Amino acid sequence: MTRVLETSRSLQRRAEGLFPGGVNSPVRAFRSVGGDAPFLERAEGAYLYDADGNRYIDYFGSWGPMILGHAVPEVVDAIRYASGRSASFGASHAGEAELGELIRTAVPSMERMRFVSSGTEATMSAIRVARGFTKRRYVIKFEGCYHGHADGLLVKAGSGVATFGIPGSAGVPDEVAHFTLALPYNDIAAVEAAFAKHKGDIAAIILEPVVGNAGTLIPKPGYLEALRSLTQEEGTLLIFDEVMTGFRLALGGAQQRFGIKPDLTTMGKIVGGGLPVGVFGGREDVMNMLAPLGPVYQAGTLSGNPLAMAAGSATLIRLIREAGTIYPRIEETTRQVAEGVAQVAVDAGVRLTTNRVGSMWTWFFTPDAVENFEDAAKSDTAAFGRFHRAMMGEGVWLPPSQFEAAFVGLAHGKDEIEKTIAAARKAFAAV
Repeated sequence: MTRVLETSRSLQRRAEGLFPGGVNSPVRAFRSVGGDAPFLERAEGAYLYDADGNRYIDYFGSWGPMILGHAVPEVVDAIRYASGRSASFGASHAGEAELGELIRTAVPSMERMRFVSSGTEATMSAIRVARGFTKRRYVIKFEGCYHGHADGLLVKAGSGVATFGIPGSAGVPDEVAHFTLALPYNDIAAVEAAFAKHKGDIAAIILEPVVGNAGTLIPKPGYLEALRSLTQEEGTLLIFDEVMTGFRLALGGAQQRFGIKPDLTTMGKIVGGGLPVGVFGGREDVMNMLAPLGPVYQAGTLSGNPLAMAAGSATLIRLIREAGTIYPRIEETTRQVAEGVAQVAVDAGVRLTTNRVGSMWTWFFTPDAVENFEDAAKSDTAAFGRFHRAMMGEGVWLPPSQFEAAFVGLAHGKDEIEKTIAAARKAFAAV
Protein backbone atom coordinates (compact mmCIF):
# COMPACT_ATOMS: atom_id res chain seq x y z
CA MET A 1 0.00 0.00 0.00
CA THR A 2 1.45 3.36 -1.05
CA ARG A 3 0.28 6.17 1.16
CA VAL A 4 0.31 9.85 0.30
CA LEU A 5 0.50 12.09 3.39
CA GLU A 6 1.10 15.53 1.93
CA THR A 7 -2.11 17.03 3.33
CA SER A 8 -1.43 15.55 6.78
CA ARG A 9 2.12 16.98 6.73
CA SER A 10 0.75 20.39 5.81
CA LEU A 11 -1.81 20.20 8.61
CA GLN A 12 0.95 19.17 11.03
CA ARG A 13 3.03 22.23 10.15
CA ARG A 14 -0.02 24.41 10.70
CA ALA A 15 -0.70 22.77 14.07
CA GLU A 16 2.90 23.23 15.21
CA GLY A 17 2.36 26.97 15.00
CA LEU A 18 -0.50 26.71 17.48
CA PHE A 19 0.04 23.75 19.84
CA PRO A 20 3.14 22.48 21.70
CA GLY A 21 4.55 19.78 19.44
CA GLY A 22 1.61 20.34 17.13
CA VAL A 23 -0.68 18.15 19.25
CA ASN A 24 -3.24 18.39 22.04
CA SER A 25 -2.21 15.07 23.60
CA PRO A 26 1.44 13.90 23.50
CA VAL A 27 1.20 10.34 22.13
CA ARG A 28 -0.51 11.67 18.99
CA ALA A 29 2.88 13.03 17.92
CA PHE A 30 4.15 9.50 17.00
CA ARG A 31 7.52 10.42 18.55
CA SER A 32 8.16 6.92 19.91
CA VAL A 33 7.27 5.07 16.71
CA GLY A 34 8.46 7.50 14.05
CA GLY A 35 6.83 8.42 10.79
CA ASP A 36 4.20 11.02 10.04
CA ALA A 37 1.04 11.08 12.12
CA PRO A 38 -1.97 11.20 9.78
CA PHE A 39 -4.64 13.82 10.41
CA LEU A 40 -8.06 12.22 10.47
CA GLU A 41 -11.15 13.48 8.71
CA ARG A 42 -13.72 10.85 9.59
CA ALA A 43 -14.28 7.32 10.87
CA GLU A 44 -16.91 4.69 10.23
CA GLY A 45 -17.30 1.21 11.68
CA ALA A 46 -13.84 -0.31 12.10
CA TYR A 47 -12.09 2.20 9.83
CA LEU A 48 -10.35 5.57 10.04
CA TYR A 49 -9.93 7.91 7.05
CA ASP A 50 -7.23 10.56 6.94
CA ALA A 51 -7.05 13.94 5.18
CA ASP A 52 -5.23 12.37 2.21
CA GLY A 53 -7.91 9.72 1.66
CA ASN A 54 -5.99 6.80 3.19
CA ARG A 55 -8.02 4.18 5.04
CA TYR A 56 -6.89 2.28 8.16
CA ILE A 57 -8.27 -0.57 10.25
CA ASP A 58 -8.61 1.00 13.69
CA TYR A 59 -7.15 -0.93 16.63
CA PHE A 60 -7.06 1.85 19.21
CA GLY A 61 -10.69 2.95 19.02
CA SER A 62 -10.15 6.45 20.43
CA TRP A 63 -8.15 4.69 23.18
CA GLY A 64 -10.89 2.24 24.04
CA PRO A 65 -14.43 3.63 24.00
CA MET A 66 -15.51 2.83 20.42
CA ILE A 67 -16.65 -0.66 21.37
CA LEU A 68 -19.61 -0.54 18.98
CA GLY A 69 -17.54 1.06 16.20
CA HIS A 70 -17.40 4.59 14.82
CA ALA A 71 -20.45 6.63 13.80
CA VAL A 72 -22.93 4.03 15.04
CA PRO A 73 -26.35 5.19 13.75
CA GLU A 74 -28.23 5.04 17.07
CA VAL A 75 -25.47 6.96 18.84
CA VAL A 76 -25.27 9.57 16.09
CA ASP A 77 -29.06 9.98 16.19
CA ALA A 78 -29.00 10.42 19.97
CA ILE A 79 -26.33 13.13 19.75
CA ARG A 80 -28.17 14.88 16.92
CA TYR A 81 -31.43 14.92 18.86
CA ALA A 82 -29.77 16.13 22.07
CA SER A 83 -27.84 18.88 20.29
CA GLY A 84 -31.09 20.23 18.88
CA ARG A 85 -32.25 20.81 22.45
CA SER A 86 -28.98 22.60 23.43
CA ALA A 87 -25.36 21.49 23.75
CA SER A 88 -25.17 22.47 27.41
CA PHE A 89 -27.50 23.40 30.26
CA GLY A 90 -25.24 23.82 33.28
CA ALA A 91 -28.20 22.53 35.26
CA SER A 92 -29.80 19.20 36.14
CA HIS A 93 -31.71 17.29 33.46
CA ALA A 94 -33.33 13.87 33.16
CA GLY A 95 -30.60 12.49 30.90
CA GLU A 96 -28.20 12.31 33.85
CA ALA A 97 -30.37 9.90 35.83
CA GLU A 98 -31.21 7.90 32.70
CA LEU A 99 -27.54 7.16 32.06
CA GLY A 100 -26.83 6.75 35.78
CA GLU A 101 -29.45 4.01 36.05
CA LEU A 102 -27.95 2.20 33.06
CA ILE A 103 -24.48 2.38 34.60
CA ARG A 104 -25.73 0.99 37.90
CA THR A 105 -27.52 -1.81 36.06
CA ALA A 106 -24.20 -2.81 34.49
CA VAL A 107 -21.99 -2.04 37.51
CA PRO A 108 -24.01 -2.61 40.72
CA SER A 109 -21.12 -1.57 43.00
CA MET A 110 -21.72 2.03 41.88
CA GLU A 111 -24.49 2.68 44.40
CA ARG A 112 -24.04 6.45 44.06
CA MET A 113 -22.08 8.25 41.37
CA ARG A 114 -21.18 11.63 39.97
CA PHE A 115 -20.51 12.61 36.38
CA VAL A 116 -17.47 14.69 35.42
CA SER A 117 -15.93 15.61 32.07
CA SER A 118 -12.93 13.26 31.86
CA GLY A 119 -11.27 10.20 33.33
CA THR A 120 -8.65 12.47 34.91
CA GLU A 121 -11.37 14.33 36.82
CA ALA A 122 -12.93 11.03 37.87
CA THR A 123 -9.74 9.60 39.38
CA MET A 124 -8.71 12.91 40.96
CA SER A 125 -12.12 13.26 42.57
CA ALA A 126 -12.23 9.64 43.76
CA ILE A 127 -8.89 10.12 45.53
CA ARG A 128 -10.19 13.29 47.21
CA VAL A 129 -13.33 11.50 48.41
CA ALA A 130 -11.25 8.59 49.72
CA ARG A 131 -9.00 10.91 51.71
CA GLY A 132 -11.99 12.81 53.03
CA PHE A 133 -13.77 9.62 54.07
CA THR A 134 -10.79 7.91 55.72
CA LYS A 135 -9.07 11.09 57.00
CA ARG A 136 -5.78 9.58 55.81
CA ARG A 137 -3.03 10.99 53.58
CA TYR A 138 -1.30 8.29 51.52
CA VAL A 139 -2.44 6.66 48.30
CA ILE A 140 -0.95 3.54 46.74
CA LYS A 141 -0.75 3.30 42.96
CA PHE A 142 1.19 0.91 40.75
CA GLU A 143 4.10 1.49 38.41
CA GLY A 144 2.92 1.80 34.82
CA CYS A 145 -0.70 2.55 35.74
CA TYR A 146 -1.86 5.88 34.33
CA HIS A 147 -4.76 7.55 36.10
CA GLY A 148 -4.82 10.86 34.29
CA HIS A 149 -2.58 13.86 34.73
CA ALA A 150 -3.59 15.05 38.22
CA ASP A 151 -0.43 15.99 40.15
CA GLY A 152 -0.50 13.22 42.73
CA LEU A 153 -1.10 10.45 40.19
CA LEU A 154 1.73 11.13 37.73
CA VAL A 155 4.26 9.30 39.88
CA LYS A 156 5.72 6.41 37.82
CA ALA A 157 2.75 6.57 35.48
CA GLY A 158 2.33 4.62 32.27
CA SER A 159 0.79 5.74 28.97
CA GLY A 160 2.42 8.80 27.41
CA VAL A 161 4.65 9.30 30.45
CA ALA A 162 6.22 5.89 29.83
CA THR A 163 6.26 6.44 26.07
CA PHE A 164 8.35 9.58 26.41
CA GLY A 165 10.58 8.19 29.17
CA ILE A 166 9.49 10.84 31.65
CA PRO A 167 9.91 9.64 35.27
CA GLY A 168 7.00 11.71 36.49
CA SER A 169 6.37 15.27 35.44
CA ALA A 170 7.97 18.66 35.87
CA GLY A 171 5.65 20.97 37.73
CA VAL A 172 4.61 18.42 40.35
CA PRO A 173 5.93 19.51 43.78
CA ASP A 174 7.76 16.89 45.82
CA GLU A 175 5.37 17.64 48.67
CA VAL A 176 2.48 16.40 46.53
CA ALA A 177 4.26 13.37 45.08
CA HIS A 178 5.39 12.39 48.58
CA PHE A 179 1.94 11.13 49.49
CA THR A 180 1.71 8.77 46.49
CA LEU A 181 3.35 5.39 47.00
CA ALA A 182 4.19 3.78 43.63
CA LEU A 183 4.62 0.02 43.93
CA PRO A 184 5.25 -2.77 41.41
CA TYR A 185 2.09 -4.29 39.94
CA ASN A 186 1.41 -7.95 40.75
CA ASP A 187 3.58 -7.83 43.92
CA ILE A 188 1.35 -8.22 46.99
CA ALA A 189 4.36 -8.35 49.34
CA ALA A 190 5.24 -4.78 48.37
CA VAL A 191 1.72 -3.68 49.30
CA GLU A 192 1.92 -5.44 52.66
CA ALA A 193 5.24 -3.71 53.35
CA ALA A 194 3.73 -0.30 52.53
CA PHE A 195 0.85 -0.90 54.95
CA ALA A 196 3.31 -1.89 57.66
CA LYS A 197 5.38 1.26 57.11
CA HIS A 198 2.40 3.65 56.94
CA LYS A 199 0.12 1.95 59.44
CA GLY A 200 -3.30 3.59 59.63
CA ASP A 201 -2.44 6.31 57.12
CA ILE A 202 -3.21 4.81 53.69
CA ALA A 203 -6.48 6.20 52.35
CA ALA A 204 -6.78 4.19 49.16
CA ILE A 205 -5.29 1.83 46.64
CA ILE A 206 -6.02 2.84 43.06
CA LEU A 207 -5.23 0.57 40.14
CA GLU A 208 -6.18 -0.48 36.66
CA PRO A 209 -7.38 -4.02 37.47
CA VAL A 210 -6.07 -5.00 34.05
CA VAL A 211 -3.40 -2.47 33.14
CA GLY A 212 -3.77 -0.88 29.72
CA ASN A 213 -1.42 2.07 30.02
CA ALA A 214 1.81 0.10 30.19
CA GLY A 215 0.62 -2.22 27.49
CA THR A 216 -1.75 -4.92 28.70
CA LEU A 217 -0.70 -6.34 32.08
CA ILE A 218 -2.77 -9.18 33.50
CA PRO A 219 -3.31 -9.67 37.26
CA LYS A 220 -1.82 -12.87 38.63
CA PRO A 221 -4.31 -15.38 40.05
CA GLY A 222 -5.30 -14.20 43.53
CA TYR A 223 -3.69 -10.76 43.22
CA LEU A 224 -6.88 -8.70 43.04
CA GLU A 225 -8.45 -10.86 45.75
CA ALA A 226 -5.46 -10.21 48.00
CA LEU A 227 -5.75 -6.45 47.46
CA ARG A 228 -9.46 -6.60 48.31
CA SER A 229 -8.81 -8.58 51.49
CA LEU A 230 -5.92 -6.38 52.62
CA THR A 231 -7.77 -3.11 52.07
CA GLN A 232 -10.75 -4.38 54.03
CA GLU A 233 -8.51 -5.40 56.92
CA GLU A 234 -6.76 -2.01 56.95
CA GLY A 235 -9.83 0.22 56.53
CA THR A 236 -8.46 1.43 53.18
CA LEU A 237 -10.64 2.03 50.12
CA LEU A 238 -10.04 0.01 46.95
CA ILE A 239 -10.50 2.04 43.77
CA PHE A 240 -10.74 0.35 40.38
CA ASP A 241 -9.81 2.66 37.52
CA GLU A 242 -11.96 1.16 34.78
CA VAL A 243 -11.48 3.93 32.23
CA MET A 244 -10.21 1.27 29.80
CA THR A 245 -11.75 -1.91 31.18
CA GLY A 246 -15.23 -0.62 32.04
CA PHE A 247 -17.97 -2.09 29.78
CA ARG A 248 -15.15 -3.67 27.76
CA LEU A 249 -13.87 -6.77 29.56
CA ALA A 250 -17.49 -7.54 30.43
CA LEU A 251 -20.67 -5.53 30.69
CA GLY A 252 -19.73 -4.92 34.32
CA GLY A 253 -16.06 -4.35 33.52
CA ALA A 254 -13.07 -6.00 35.17
CA GLN A 255 -14.89 -6.20 38.51
CA GLN A 256 -17.47 -8.48 36.94
CA ARG A 257 -14.90 -10.51 35.03
CA PHE A 258 -12.76 -11.16 38.13
CA GLY A 259 -15.53 -11.15 40.72
CA ILE A 260 -14.12 -8.32 42.86
CA LYS A 261 -16.25 -5.53 44.32
CA PRO A 262 -14.25 -2.31 44.80
CA ASP A 263 -15.30 0.53 47.07
CA LEU A 264 -15.06 3.09 44.28
CA THR A 265 -14.91 2.86 40.49
CA THR A 266 -13.77 5.44 37.94
CA MET A 267 -14.65 5.40 34.25
CA GLY A 268 -14.13 7.70 31.29
CA LYS A 269 -15.05 8.22 27.66
CA ILE A 270 -16.75 4.88 27.05
CA VAL A 271 -19.49 6.11 29.44
CA GLY A 272 -20.33 8.78 26.88
CA GLY A 273 -20.05 6.68 23.73
CA GLY A 274 -16.68 8.35 23.03
CA LEU A 275 -17.68 11.90 23.97
CA PRO A 276 -15.71 13.75 26.69
CA VAL A 277 -17.11 12.42 29.96
CA GLY A 278 -16.16 10.58 33.12
CA VAL A 279 -17.88 9.19 36.18
CA PHE A 280 -16.83 8.04 39.61
CA GLY A 281 -18.96 6.20 42.09
CA GLY A 282 -19.30 3.40 44.60
CA ARG A 283 -20.42 2.87 48.17
CA GLU A 284 -23.23 5.16 49.22
CA ASP A 285 -21.62 6.07 52.55
CA VAL A 286 -18.39 7.09 50.81
CA MET A 287 -20.03 9.05 48.00
CA ASN A 288 -22.25 10.92 50.44
CA MET A 289 -19.10 12.70 51.62
CA LEU A 290 -19.50 14.89 48.51
CA ALA A 291 -21.04 18.34 48.66
CA PRO A 292 -23.88 19.24 49.00
CA LEU A 293 -24.31 16.36 51.48
CA GLY A 294 -20.80 16.29 52.90
CA PRO A 295 -17.57 18.28 53.32
CA VAL A 296 -15.69 17.08 50.19
CA TYR A 297 -16.05 19.64 47.42
CA GLN A 298 -16.17 18.79 43.72
CA ALA A 299 -17.95 20.61 40.93
CA GLY A 300 -18.09 21.04 37.16
CA THR A 301 -20.21 23.25 34.92
CA LEU A 302 -20.23 20.69 32.11
CA SER A 303 -20.70 17.64 34.32
CA GLY A 304 -23.63 15.61 32.99
CA ASN A 305 -23.40 17.30 29.59
CA PRO A 306 -26.59 16.42 27.68
CA LEU A 307 -24.80 15.33 24.50
CA ALA A 308 -22.53 12.96 26.41
CA MET A 309 -25.45 11.60 28.43
CA ALA A 310 -27.44 10.90 25.27
CA ALA A 311 -24.53 9.18 23.50
CA GLY A 312 -23.70 7.17 26.59
CA SER A 313 -27.29 6.01 27.06
CA ALA A 314 -27.55 4.91 23.43
CA THR A 315 -24.30 2.94 23.77
CA LEU A 316 -25.19 1.28 27.07
CA ILE A 317 -28.73 0.39 26.02
CA ARG A 318 -27.30 -1.66 23.18
CA LEU A 319 -24.52 -3.19 25.30
CA ILE A 320 -27.02 -4.24 27.97
CA ARG A 321 -29.58 -5.52 25.45
CA GLU A 322 -27.06 -7.53 23.42
CA ALA A 323 -24.45 -8.40 26.06
CA GLY A 324 -24.92 -12.12 25.49
CA THR A 325 -23.78 -11.84 21.88
CA ILE A 326 -21.56 -8.73 21.79
CA TYR A 327 -18.97 -9.80 24.36
CA PRO A 328 -18.34 -13.35 23.10
CA ARG A 329 -18.08 -11.99 19.56
CA ILE A 330 -15.54 -9.23 20.22
CA GLU A 331 -13.50 -11.54 22.47
CA GLU A 332 -13.30 -14.17 19.73
CA THR A 333 -12.36 -11.53 17.14
CA THR A 334 -9.63 -10.26 19.44
CA ARG A 335 -8.32 -13.76 20.02
CA GLN A 336 -8.05 -14.38 16.30
CA VAL A 337 -6.24 -11.09 15.66
CA ALA A 338 -3.87 -11.36 18.62
CA GLU A 339 -3.02 -15.02 18.15
CA GLY A 340 -2.95 -14.81 14.37
CA VAL A 341 -0.36 -12.05 14.33
CA ALA A 342 1.61 -13.78 17.10
CA GLN A 343 1.83 -16.92 14.93
CA VAL A 344 3.00 -14.86 11.97
CA ALA A 345 5.73 -13.45 14.23
CA VAL A 346 6.85 -16.98 15.15
CA ASP A 347 6.96 -17.88 11.45
CA ALA A 348 9.11 -14.79 10.79
CA GLY A 349 11.47 -15.49 13.70
CA VAL A 350 10.36 -12.39 15.60
CA ARG A 351 10.21 -12.81 19.38
CA LEU A 352 6.95 -11.55 20.90
CA THR A 353 4.99 -11.96 24.09
CA THR A 354 1.23 -11.50 23.70
CA ASN A 355 -0.88 -10.44 26.69
CA ARG A 356 -4.64 -10.47 26.18
CA VAL A 357 -7.75 -10.17 28.32
CA GLY A 358 -11.11 -10.02 26.56
CA SER A 359 -10.98 -7.44 23.78
CA MET A 360 -7.76 -5.69 24.81
CA TRP A 361 -4.25 -6.91 24.16
CA THR A 362 -0.60 -5.99 23.53
CA TRP A 363 2.18 -7.53 21.48
CA PHE A 364 5.32 -6.88 23.55
CA PHE A 365 8.54 -7.09 21.55
CA THR A 366 10.28 -9.31 24.08
CA PRO A 367 10.43 -13.10 24.42
CA ASP A 368 10.00 -12.94 28.19
CA ALA A 369 6.84 -12.93 30.31
CA VAL A 370 5.47 -9.43 30.98
CA GLU A 371 3.82 -9.17 34.41
CA ASN A 372 4.65 -5.61 35.46
CA PHE A 373 6.02 -2.35 34.10
CA GLU A 374 9.64 -3.35 34.70
CA ASP A 375 9.07 -6.35 32.43
CA ALA A 376 7.28 -4.22 29.82
CA ALA A 377 10.13 -1.69 29.81
CA LYS A 378 12.51 -4.41 28.56
CA SER A 379 10.64 -4.57 25.25
CA ASP A 380 12.46 -3.65 22.04
CA THR A 381 10.71 -0.35 21.42
CA ALA A 382 12.74 0.31 18.28
CA ALA A 383 11.45 -2.95 16.77
CA PHE A 384 7.92 -2.02 17.80
CA GLY A 385 8.37 1.33 16.06
CA ARG A 386 9.44 -0.37 12.82
CA PHE A 387 6.49 -2.74 13.08
CA HIS A 388 4.09 0.13 13.74
CA ARG A 389 5.32 2.09 10.70
CA ALA A 390 5.08 -0.97 8.49
CA MET A 391 1.55 -1.74 9.68
CA MET A 392 0.49 1.86 9.06
CA GLY A 393 1.88 1.49 5.57
CA GLU A 394 -0.36 -1.56 5.12
CA GLY A 395 -3.44 0.28 6.38
CA VAL A 396 -3.52 -0.96 9.99
CA TRP A 397 -3.46 1.68 12.76
CA LEU A 398 -2.12 0.34 16.06
CA PRO A 399 -1.66 2.45 19.21
CA PRO A 400 1.51 4.51 18.57
CA SER A 401 3.37 3.24 21.63
CA GLN A 402 4.63 -0.10 22.91
CA PHE A 403 3.07 0.93 26.22
CA GLU A 404 -0.57 1.16 25.14
CA ALA A 405 -3.21 -1.55 24.80
CA ALA A 406 -4.95 -2.27 21.51
CA PHE A 407 -8.71 -2.77 21.23
CA VAL A 408 -11.24 -4.52 19.02
CA GLY A 409 -14.83 -3.40 18.56
CA LEU A 410 -18.06 -4.92 17.32
CA ALA A 411 -17.42 -3.57 13.81
CA HIS A 412 -14.30 -5.70 13.33
CA GLY A 413 -14.95 -8.97 11.56
CA LYS A 414 -13.48 -11.70 9.36
CA ASP A 415 -12.31 -9.32 6.64
CA GLU A 416 -10.42 -7.12 9.11
CA ILE A 417 -8.84 -10.14 10.78
CA GLU A 418 -7.56 -11.50 7.47
CA LYS A 419 -6.26 -8.11 6.31
CA THR A 420 -4.47 -7.55 9.63
CA ILE A 421 -2.71 -10.91 9.58
CA ALA A 422 -1.70 -10.40 5.96
CA ALA A 423 -0.36 -6.93 6.80
CA ALA A 424 1.61 -8.34 9.74
CA ARG A 425 3.19 -10.96 7.48
CA LYS A 426 4.63 -8.13 5.36
CA ALA A 427 5.44 -5.94 8.35
CA PHE A 428 7.52 -8.52 10.18
CA ALA A 429 9.80 -8.71 7.16
CA ALA A 430 10.63 -5.04 7.86
CA VAL A 431 11.21 -5.68 11.58
